[in-house]
Amino acid sequence: MSALTFDQARNVVAAQLAEPSRPRVAETIPLEQAAGRFLAEDVFADRDYPPFPRAARDGFAARSADIAEPPARLRVLGETRAGEPSVFTVGEGEAVEIMTGAPCPEGADCVVMVEYSSRDGDDVILEQSLPAGRNIVPQGSEAPKGSLVLAAGVRLDYPQIALLAAVGRSRVQVWRKPRVAILSTGDEVVGVDQAPKDFQIRNSNAWSLAAQVERRGGQAVMLPVAPDRLAETRDLIRLGLESDMLLLSGGVSMGKHDLVEQALAELGVEIHITQVLIQPGKPLVFGMAGGRPVFGLPGNPISTMVTFEIFARLALERLAGAPVSPLPFVEARLSRDFRHKPVLTRFLPARLVGDYGEARVEPIQWQGSGDLASIAKSNCFLVASADRESWQAGDRIGVLPH
Repeated sequence: MSALTFDQARNVVAAQLAEPSRPRVAETIPLEQAAGRFLAEDVFADRDYPPFPRAARDGFAARSADIAEPPARLRVLGETRAGEPSVFTVGEGEAVEIMTGAPCPEGADCVVMVEYSSRDGDDVILEQSLPAGRNIVPQGSEAPKGSLVLAAGVRLDYPQIALLAAVGRSRVQVWRKPRVAILSTGDEVVGVDQAPKDFQIRNSNAWSLAAQVERRGGQAVMLPVAPDRLAETRDLIRLGLESDMLLLSGGVSMGKHDLVEQALAELGVEIHITQVLIQPGKPLVFGMAGGRPVFGLPGNPISTMVTFEIFARLALERLAGAPVSPLPFVEARLSRDFRHKPVLTRFLPARLVGDYGEARVEPIQWQGSGDLASIAKSNCFLVASADRESWQAGDRIGVLPH
């Protein structure tokens, strides 16, 4: 099977997850537990929003015809504050003092900001002319009663939680979190609480993957480390296939003891990808087993992180109820000259820094895809495209925040 480009590999994963072959399960949970979950129902406005014509500024509600030629002297009928009903009707030559968020009185069609007014006893002198509708939010303009305000599949973050609270949804139906089995492989891998020998490493990949899974809406299921023996690797993969998705770390290269592809084949996993033209992460395996996505990720830590974010994340979010969506690439100006060998798309540790309008990306010096100290200093991946060799300081380049 030939190596695929980055875009081709993304398209393969998306195609396999276009229509989930296993039914999702919905559950109803309290609103306070809903952040980060994917909505399993459409949500509709329970009333007009706003439920009345709402003042958008502190000032005076008036008729635009009465202030067409400022200054205009108007009689103030009274005051309306937010949280109380409007009891006034504004007629010719009249105004009502009003606070932001309060219902506009009948007859008024604009609000002159308090900065353009001065009081004179029971009168107000308005120094500004306004067209009808200025500084008033019309009733139902944000969402008419019965209109769709949130569609099934949206990820619930703080704006969506606020909207659910506003429409009175103290409980909400979401998709159950997909269970994602995580299986690290290799005789050199030991537990995080063990003292490794000189030739061993602690199992950092399982923990980073668990954090990525939970962050993207899944439930991590940690499996024991698979040793470099085919039968035991196969048995642990079989156990992992009881979950909704399986992530393997290591054992997917061409080495004598890289057994993952053989074990997957013996268990009937249909393989769609074996290599992707990226760095780090070229030896990526992706397949499907009974509607379950299976990823064999490279064993080097940064390779594992990168391949999860650009491939496995797509599959997980589909299982969690989200639509297929593009990666959140942005562009920033390079802080220094940069070059790489073309052909591969590279995702390299970097820092996005600078104030608004001055964002720049700083590549981080690293010692290869096992360098956890470098990735821990980063907040993004610099994305060097496969068809370009060099960039100068100040050039714009792709960035993938993480």
